[in-house]
Amino acid sequence: MIVDHAEGGKVKGSAQKVLVGVLCAVAVFLAGCAGTGSGASAKAATGAAPEYVIGPGDSLKIFVWHNPEVSVTVPVRPDGRISIPLVQDLVAGDKTPTQLAHEIEKRLARYIKNPMVTVIVTGYVGTFGNQIRVVGQAAKAQALPYRQGMTLLDVMIAVGGLTQYAAGNRAVVVRRIGGKEVKIPVKLGSLLDGGDIKANIPMRPGDILIIPESWF
Repeated sequence: MIVDHAEGGKVKGSAQKVLVGVLCAVAVFLAGCAGTGSGASAKAATGAAPEYVIGPGDSLKIFVWHNPEVSVTVPVRPDGRISIPLVQDLVAGDKTPTQLAHEIEKRLARYIKNPMVTVIVTGYVGTFGNQIRVVGQAAKAQALPYRQGMTLLDVMIAVGGLTQYAAGNRAVVVRRIGGKEVKIPVKLGSLLDGGDIKANIPMRPGDILIIPESWF
């Protein structure tokens, strides 16, 4: 039997090229799968609700383990600070409860050995940028702390609905978009009286709901 070595070499070379191509394709596939997985994880992480940030007007329960004499409930002052026994004028605003607890532990360490502090928010107002303000003809016009997934109907329930003089269908939500204030018309009358679910728009932190008075 006669074997053409040149032809055999070509076949062998072609087989190697095919093998290399298959390996490259597998590598690209695996990399793509890994990328997709990490992207999904990133999206899942992004979708998690952010931790609450303390703001002026909040009420905080400061619990110091085994030290009831310095465990107190205090309001956050308009300047965003609090004062507790042994610690004066501590900035609480724009911090999470966990961050504030660690800061109090550092301050108390001068007086108490290995203090363990827990901060519980018992009265919620939130930072100014995380509030929804309702002005005009609402039964209880006020500033509300924004909650994840909050809708216009949630806001109206919190403020007790409209007054008898309200022009609900002429209300607007003032929202900052791209550095500019945009007015979004909302039909509160249709939402509350007629059950128009299309009028139940999602709210955003910093929104201002303005409810005008009826002209007649």
